[in-house]
Amino acid sequence: MEPSENKEAAKPAEEKPAAAKPAAAKAAPKKKEAPPKEPLADNGDGTITDPNTGLMWKKADAWNDMHVFYTWGKHTEYVNKVNKDKFAGYSDWRIPDKKEAATLIEKDKEVMDKNGIPYPLDPIFEEGGVSNTWISECSDEQIIRFDFKTGVDTPYPTSDVWASMRLVRKTS
Repeated sequence: MEPSENKEAAKPAEEKPAAAKPAAAKAAPKKKEAPPKEPLADNGDGTITDPNTGLMWKKADAWNDMHVFYTWGKHTEYVNKVNKDKFAGYSDWRIPDKKEAATLIEKDKEVMDKNGIPYPLDPIFEEGGVSNTWISECSDEQIIRFDFKTGVDTPYPTSDVWASMRLVRKTS
């Protein structure tokens, strides 16, 4: 029998079922753009309010005020003085936590430190301060200082390291 006469050969090849097409990838939900950040407000009394966080900052840091650096063990001397004096009418000033301190970093802005070196803080803050602060994560067992230049909190092996302080309070 010749191939042309082969009825089996004349049959069309069985169609294979089409492979299931992968479900169309769902478009990732669009991230909502963060609303534009509102600028810091100078209250005219030595304080700065951040409307984005509800925090009020002391415009000058401890170095600007006292021209003294503080070890962790002595930092409460400055905090207590500011509160005793009721700076700007408030007695609830404190050192910030790391997250609060990090909100002050403004990569597209700069203020000059006491040595004339810029660091990324809004120039609404007083010039001539220091680019670090004690933060509330610090303790007698773990000495930690936050650096505004790098945005990093650094632990130190000894308690004789010094820092300045940027004091903060909640506005409500």
